[in-house]
Amino acid sequence: MEPQFRKTTALCLLVGSLLATITMILHPSGGSMEHITHIKETIIFSHSMAIFCLPFIGFGSWGLTVHLQTSGRVSMLSFFVFCSGLIAAMIAASINGIVLPYFVERYYKSGVDEAVLKTILGYGRYMNAAMDYIFIAACVFAIGIWSLIIVTKTLLPKWIGYYGFIIIAFGMIGIFTNFNFISVLGFRIFIFSLVSWLVLVALIMIWAKRTEQN
Repeated sequence: MEPQFRKTTALCLLVGSLLATITMILHPSGGSMEHITHIKETIIFSHSMAIFCLPFIGFGSWGLTVHLQTSGRVSMLSFFVFCSGLIAAMIAASINGIVLPYFVERYYKSGVDEAVLKTILGYGRYMNAAMDYIFIAACVFAIGIWSLIIVTKTLLPKWIGYYGFIIIAFGMIGIFTNFNFISVLGFRIFIFSLVSWLVLVALIMIWAKRTEQN
C-alpha cells in the first residue's frame, strides 16, 4: 500500500471515530412525543453528524482492508459486510434522527388519533432496532475477520487483533446475559468500543510500517 493512501485512510478513520464519539455524547434519550418536539434540533443535529461520519469510516475501512489484503482476499469480505452495516446505520439514523422528529412535529396535537401516531412510531422504532442489530452484527463480523488476519498474518501488531477479540468476547457475554445493546446506554458502550479499536488501528497505520510476510 502507498504510504500516503495508508495515512489518508487512517486519518479518515480518526475523523469518523471522533464524529461518532461526539454523536453518542450528544445522543438524547428517547421519550414522549412532547419531549421529542422539545429536543427536535438536538436529535436532528446528532443524527446528521452520525450520517456524516459514516463515509469517513467507510473510506478508512477500505484502507484497512487494502492493508490487510492476503492472497485469499478475505479482508474484502469483511469490508463488504462492514459497509452493509454502515448502510444499516445510515438508515437507522435517518429514521430515528430525521424522519421521527419531523413526523412528530407535524402530526402531534394535529387532531390525528394519538393511538395511530404511537402505532406508526412503534413501527419506526422496530425498523430502527432491526437496522441497529444489523449494524452491530456486521461490525462484530468484520472486526472478527480483520483481527484474525492481524493475528495470523502479522500485518499489524498482534495485540490489536487480540484487542478486537476481547471486544467481541465482551459483546458475546452481553448477548448471552440479555444486555440491551440498542438502548442508549448499550449502543454507547458498543460505539465507544468500536471507536477505540478503530482509533488504535488508525494510529498504528499512520506510524507503523507494514511488516511483509509470505
